[in-house]
Amino acid sequence: MTGTETHPEPVSPPETTGPHPPDEPVLRVDDLHVTFPGTGRGGDVRAVRGLSYQVRRGEILAVVGESGAGKSAAALAVPGLLPDHARVSGSIRLNGRELLGLDERRLAEVRGRHVSMVFQDPLAALTPVRTVGSQLAEAVRLHQPRTTRRQARERAVELLRRVGIPDADRRADAYPHELSGGMRQRVMIALATANNPDVILCDEPTTALDATVQAQILDLLAAVRRETGAAIVVITHDLGVVAEIADRVLVMYAGRPVETGTVPQVYRRPRMPYTMGLLAALPRADTAAPALPAPIGGTPPDPAAPPPGCPFAPRCPIALPHCRTEPPALLPVDQPSAAGHRVACHRADDITARHWGAADLYPSPALPGNAAPTPRDRRPVVLDVDDLAKHHPLYRGAILRRRAGAVRAVDGISFDLREHETLALVGESGAGKSTVLTEILELTRPERGRITVLGHDTGALSPEERFALRRDLQVVFQDSSSALDPRMTVAEIVAEPLRVHRHPRRHLPHRVREVLALVGLDDSHARRRPAQLSGGERQRVGIARAIALRPRLLLLDEPVSALDVSVRAGVLALLADLRSRLGLSCLLVAHDLAAVRHVADRTAVMHLGVIVEIGDTGSVFTDPRHPYTRALLSAVPVPDPDAARRNRTVLAGDPPDPADPPSGCRFRTRCPRFPTLAETDRHTCVTRPPRLRPLGDADHRVACHHA
Repeated sequence: MTGTETHPEPVSPPETTGPHPPDEPVLRVDDLHVTFPGTGRGGDVRAVRGLSYQVRRGEILAVVGESGAGKSAAALAVPGLLPDHARVSGSIRLNGRELLGLDERRLAEVRGRHVSMVFQDPLAALTPVRTVGSQLAEAVRLHQPRTTRRQARERAVELLRRVGIPDADRRADAYPHELSGGMRQRVMIALATANNPDVILCDEPTTALDATVQAQILDLLAAVRRETGAAIVVITHDLGVVAEIADRVLVMYAGRPVETGTVPQVYRRPRMPYTMGLLAALPRADTAAPALPAPIGGTPPDPAAPPPGCPFAPRCPIALPHCRTEPPALLPVDQPSAAGHRVACHRADDITARHWGAADLYPSPALPGNAAPTPRDRRPVVLDVDDLAKHHPLYRGAILRRRAGAVRAVDGISFDLREHETLALVGESGAGKSTVLTEILELTRPERGRITVLGHDTGALSPEERFALRRDLQVVFQDSSSALDPRMTVAEIVAEPLRVHRHPRRHLPHRVREVLALVGLDDSHARRRPAQLSGGERQRVGIARAIALRPRLLLLDEPVSALDVSVRAGVLALLADLRSRLGLSCLLVAHDLAAVRHVADRTAVMHLGVIVEIGDTGSVFTDPRHPYTRALLSAVPVPDPDAARRNRTVLAGDPPDPADPPSGCRFRTRCPRFPTLAETDRHTCVTRPPRLRPLGDADHRVACHHA
C-alpha cells in the first residue's frame, strides 16, 4: 500500500459510485503532496508540492510540463500506485469519497472499476505471455464476477472492435508483441474502458507514436469521452496534443501548479513566463515562414532542494529580486471562479499591462546565414543513393529452415544530397528510414543498387579506404543513453574517435574543450559521466563526439524525439548553427514533421520502402501533392486552439505488411482518394506502381497516378 500521512476522518469507499450531480467534480484533488524519502546525502525528493485540481464528468484536463515536473507522480497517487515508501498527503476525492488512507483491498476495488489508467509504454504494461483478449476478459471478470468466461470473451472482442482494431476476433488471440505500437495503445485504452470507469488517467498516451497513429489515438480518446462520459486526465509534454483534445490545461513546474485555465485562455493569453516558454519552444509544421523555436535557458531545479521563492525564477527572463525569495500564490487572472484562469507569478499583472507575448520573452534564435549561396545544382553531390533495396529474408521451420518470403524494408529508392544541405527522410515506423541509414553507415556493397559517399562507391572500397572514409561520415543516434559508454567520462567519449583516427595526442585536450564549447558544454561537463547528465546534455555530447573529426557528412537518427519540448528547441537551434558554421551536409531521419520543417532544406517522404514525394521542404509542406504526405501533415498536432480544430485526414488501420505489400500503388489500401476514383483509375492504382515524376517545379517529384 502507498505510504500516506494520517487523515483525521478517513471515509470508506462505496461499492459503486452511484448517481453523481453533473455540476460536481468527479475527481477532486486538494493540496496534494508526494515525497520520496532521500537516500545517502540526498534529501527527500518533493515530487509534488501542493497540487489542486478538479475534473467534471465528460471533461478532459491536460497536465503539462517538462520531465521532473511531478506530473506522473501526481497521476499515480490517485489510484494508489506509488511505491510503498512514498509519503502522500492532502486529499483525493472520487465522487466525494476520500481515497487517501484506504487499504490495498479497497483500493483494488476502485482501480479499473472507477479509476483506470493508460500507461505510456503499453508493451511494458501488458503481460507478454498472455493474449490481449485474455487480459481484457480478466479485467471484466475481476469487477463483474458473475460474468461467464464466454461473456467475458465476447466483451473483450467488443472492446477491441470499439477501439478500432480490425479483425477483432482474431486479434483477441494475439500476444502484445504481435501488435503494432498503435494497436497496443488501443488495447490499453480498451483495458482502461472495460468497466466504464468514472475517471481515466492517461500518462503520455501518444509519446513515441507516429503522427498518423497519434491522430488515431487522439480521436479515439475524444470518442471515449463522448460515448462513456468519463472524466479524462491526460499527462503530456506536447502542447499540440493539448490543443487538439483538452478542455482545460494545468501547467506544472517543479512539483507545483503555475498556471491553469481553459485551453483558449492559457494559449491565447498566457500569464506565466514558463507557459510562454513552452509555447515558444514548440516547433510548428503549419507555418509558411518557419522560425527556429526558442529554447528555455537553464534546467529545472533539484526536487530534493527546491529554491525558496518562485521555482522558475532562476530561468525566468523577467524575474525580479523578490521572485527568488517569495513563492507566488496561484491567483485568479480575470475572474474569481475556480474554473477560471489562474496563475502563480509575481509579474502576471506586468505581463497583462505590457501585452507581452511568448515571442517577446523568448525571441526566436536568429536563423544562421546561408552557408551555401551557390545554387543547388552547382554544388557537388556528397551522397548519392541509386535504386537501393534491402530485403530481410523470412524463414519457416525450427529445424529445417525454409525461405518463406522477405520483408521489403527498402525497395528501390533513389535520392542525392548536396554539399551544405540537409535532407530529411520522414514517414511512419516501418517505412524503411532507419534501414536506409544503416545501409549507408555500413559502407559496403548493398543488396541492390549503389551508394556513393563523397565520390566513393561503397561497393568497391578496400578496408583501408573504408576506415579513412569513416572519418568524414559520422552519426548521431536517437537514444543517447545507450549510445554513450556509461563507464567513460565526457572527455573520454569525445576524444575516442580522435584517438582511433590518430589525432595528435598533445592536441587532444584542446580539441575536446573546443568541441564541447561548440555544443554549449564546458569543462565541468568534461569530467562527468553520462548518468550525471540530463537528456539534453547527453544528446549534446553525442553531437560533440560526431563533429570532433570535422566530418563532411552527418547522419542524424531521430536526434530530438526523446527530448522535452524546451530541450528539443535547444538541440534544433544547435544543429542549425553547427550546420552553418561547419558547412555540414546532413541526412536526417525523423517522424517529427514539425522539427523537420525548421531544419531541413529538402524532404523525402517514405512509405513502405519507397519514396512517394520528394522536394524542397517549403514546397512539400505548403503544397503536398501525395495523399500520404497530406495525411502526415494534417495529423501533426498544432499548438493553437483554433487551428487544432481543422479538418484532419486520419488514416484508417496500420500500414500493410512489408512482407506482402499491395500490388500497384502501395498506399491504395489506405488512400482516402482511392474509393472515390473512377473504375479505370482504380484499376491503374491496383496494377501499376507509380513512379516519381516532376510536378511543376522540377525538384518536386511525386509518385502518384493522380497527383
